Amino acid sequence: MKSIKVLSANIFLLLNVLFSHAQSVNWGNTREAQTHMLNFQAGWDYAITAGVSYSYKFSPELSFLKTRIPMVLQGQFSLPSGKKILDDFKVKTGLQIRLLKIHHFHIGADFQGVFRQYGNQYVRLSNFGSDVSINIGYYRPKWFVALETGADKAIVSHFKHSWLYRSQFPGVENGWYEPASGGNFRYGLMAGVSLGNHDIFVKAGNLLQWDFKTKPFIPYYASLGYNFHLGKRTASSEPTASGNP
Repeated sequence: MKSIKVLSANIFLLLNVLFSHAQSVNWGNTREAQTHMLNFQAGWDYAITAGVSYSYKFSPELSFLKTRIPMVLQGQFSLPSGKKILDDFKVKTGLQIRLLKIHHFHIGADFQGVFRQYGNQYVRLSNFGSDVSINIGYYRPKWFVALETGADKAIVSHFKHSWLYRSQFPGVENGWYEPASGGNFRYGLMAGVSLGNHDIFVKAGNLLQWDFKTKPFIPYYASLGYNFHLGKRTASSEPTASGNP
């Protein structure tokens, strides 16, 4: 039983650092005519990891302090480097929302649902989780810099043990389990530049496990991303001197 708990803890730790970060949106350079965006991202989170995503930007007329709330609907697929392609992967979908704008200062939030899979010679694990983050920064049409903090949580996981593991622990059972822990917090910086239909951004920061005290073996993350906006270029819809979005 002790070996099972150790194995489970290590797997949850690995699962929760497989590319947990969404793409960055330059809120100071959103254009009404550009509703589609493709993103490519690569970084380091315990392993070299790469991902691709598609986003759809829409601005429904929502009543919130008499303002419009820009939203971006996103779907993302990512996987770590390795010999077996698609052996481990992560799928995320959710919303990126700008909550508040005061001149060039913006506060945004990401709300993502996560499905991920991890496998080794002992177990195949499928996991459902969530990822929530807040970013506060200074955004201009051609560049931005922001602080980011977020949490990634494993909610429920399915274990399917291999014959090798069963041969050593015959009593082990496959099935769904709710982890007592299995998540991490992150905090760091992100910055980017926008040139026409193109955005290039970088992120870097630290990781903490769910207890806010324990650090992973490599407690850092870093990523480089590229956005390509689809649609006819128009002047930015963002006012430069008003506090209204």
